[in-house]
Amino acid sequence: MERDSIDFKNTDIAALFRKLLLPTVLGMIFSALFVITDGIFVGKGIGGDALAAVNIVAPLWLFSTGVGLMFGVGASVVASIHLSHGKVKAARINITQSIAVSSLLLIGTSTLFCSFAPQVVHLLGGSERLAPLAIEYMLWFVPFSVFTALLNSGMFFLRLDGSPNFAMMCNVVAAILNIILDYLFIFPFGWGMFGAAIASAIGTTVGALIIVIYLSRRKCALRFYPVKLTRKSMQLTRRNIGYMCRLGSSAFLCEVAIACMMFVGNIVFIHYLQEEGVAAFSIACYFFPIIFMVYNAIAQSAQPIISYNHGLHETARVRRAYLLALKTAVGCGTIFAFITALFSSEIVSMFIDRSYPAYEIASKGLPLYATGFIFFAINIVSIGYFQSVERARYATIITLLRGFVLLTACFFGLPLLFGNPSIWLATPLAELLTTLFILIIYIKAKRERKKI
Repeated sequence: MERDSIDFKNTDIAALFRKLLLPTVLGMIFSALFVITDGIFVGKGIGGDALAAVNIVAPLWLFSTGVGLMFGVGASVVASIHLSHGKVKAARINITQSIAVSSLLLIGTSTLFCSFAPQVVHLLGGSERLAPLAIEYMLWFVPFSVFTALLNSGMFFLRLDGSPNFAMMCNVVAAILNIILDYLFIFPFGWGMFGAAIASAIGTTVGALIIVIYLSRRKCALRFYPVKLTRKSMQLTRRNIGYMCRLGSSAFLCEVAIACMMFVGNIVFIHYLQEEGVAAFSIACYFFPIIFMVYNAIAQSAQPIISYNHGLHETARVRRAYLLALKTAVGCGTIFAFITALFSSEIVSMFIDRSYPAYEIASKGLPLYATGFIFFAINIVSIGYFQSVERARYATIITLLRGFVLLTACFFGLPLLFGNPSIWLATPLAELLTTLFILIIYIKAKRERKKI
């Protein structure tokens, strides 16, 4: 649990970014393995319907992840600025408030979801054939949502405290535990959906508890701080939480946007291509969060650098960190797009056997789907930048545009205009149009700077 030596104020931006990027990306890669192995073991060990069923309830997992990211981003931006001004106690209070409130929120929503499980699955687009499997998975995973959120928010606090390597280790432990338990519970034990759900739940819980132990240590700069329950304290908490949520709302909406993509996509695919189409789409949905995790790791690596230097009004360092993150993300997006296009059949075969009808649908669809990866990279890093410099309105507008307005319009409009194959182009087109919107913001801001 030793802290790393990180100086956000004086260290060269490129060196600082590299120091944060490697452990953050590695941690996210292990989180991606968490998702991939779930899909592989469910698809190979239980079947195509099970894979589709997990995709039906995946928006609930993304909801808890989104809550964690919202409070993690919001609290870490505020705490970064406090730390840059030497206000350590205020930073501690911020992270304590964020963890306490997010945990209470998720305990309440998880209870509600589980109490009305059949209705929730129906609302998420589950058919009669998929509903029993979806409900079984949901009832064993959703109660642990509070730990999913804590694992995601805790990463920000550990990196800000100067421990990116330890943050990575929390993700590694959670992922490895999930992989081992997934295999044991699905194959040797034959526990089916229950086994897949409980393996993921145990992995996230252990990772989250390690974060709790870290933040409880007195030698950490960022640690839990006793919050008073007086009326004035509660008013301050409400004010702080409101501001954190405003700053981090776009991070939450990014996760909800993936949930929206899955929800709307499930409806459109089941309408045009039945359950086999949903199973094929579920492979893309397993793949999409993995790409998102890498881009998110890049944005998260830049976030404490940008926020800390934004607090110090070091505009040149803020801009350099953003451009470095943007170039890195675009490079990764280009590589991901080529790999997906060239090896789409091999990627699909990792999840389901060639005998399933969904195999052919997914193999043809993934290369089309991958055309949006570069634009997705630009959008995620830009959203992260706007969050980090307290420009929450821009971050929220961009997220709503790409994840809801344009995405829904493209999903319902493209197949009507160009037929079934164009469903796969809905997400790439939404990302492209959003990138053009960000470019307009950039050009407008540049013209305003010239006038000044």
